[in-house]
Amino acid sequence: MSQSREILFARTLEAVRAKAREQGNCVSEEQVREAFAEQQLGEEQMQMVFDYLVKHKVGIGQPVDLDEYLTDEERSYLQDYMNEISALPVYSPGEIQAFTLSAMAGEEEAQQKLIQNYLRDVIDIAKLYAGQGVFLEDLIGEGNLALATGVSMLGSLEKPSEAPGMLVRLMMNAMEDYIQENAANEKTDRKIADKVNLVADKAGELAEELHRKVTPEELARESGLSLKVILDACRMSGYKIEDIQLRVCDESDNL
Repeated sequence: MSQSREILFARTLEAVRAKAREQGNCVSEEQVREAFAEQQLGEEQMQMVFDYLVKHKVGIGQPVDLDEYLTDEERSYLQDYMNEISALPVYSPGEIQAFTLSAMAGEEEAQQKLIQNYLRDVIDIAKLYAGQGVFLEDLIGEGNLALATGVSMLGSLEKPSEAPGMLVRLMMNAMEDYIQENAANEKTDRKIADKVNLVADKAGELAEELHRKVTPEELARESGLSLKVILDACRMSGYKIEDIQLRVCDESDNL
């Protein structure tokens, strides 16, 4: 597959997932085939598309049971949280529309009632993003924060009918940003761990050869690693690389 076709394929796949979110996280087989019609995929490739969608919690023909993707710990937390908000009132469509109009005018009480109304939607959206390396509790927290912020921004809308879509987008964006931020942090943590492990391994090899701990300067000469890399690894490990003998002034010497 050429690069341009790969880009088109990825964009189409994301468009299908976006359509599914609009439809309760479900698309029909016909919608998927129609979306990819111009790309003339073979039946085997189409099956890969369907498998990918199901793996990412998109139902084909009928919604998937998102609770099946939760861990026991997440189910327990979710049950406790739902018990907490179960006492909140349930508003009629007419009341919600009235609250939206008032919230758009800046009325704080109406804004609070809208927040209460959409808290259950935050839970449903958070389930869509569960299993991506972050806690469900944190996803709900990010969604709730985005909801509170979004309700205060409703004055920028022209019609109250635009409010649900705006709030849902803000919640989803907040959760997606949190997942991406967490992934970036994990990547940084892995790089740090790799650097520390490399220096520790080299120090261990040299210490075994010399039958004693080694200084950063010795390790730099013998291993080919720079003194800065070695001292950075020592610092990032909390100065716990056991085969390196550090002087008090080692860190300041590097500054």
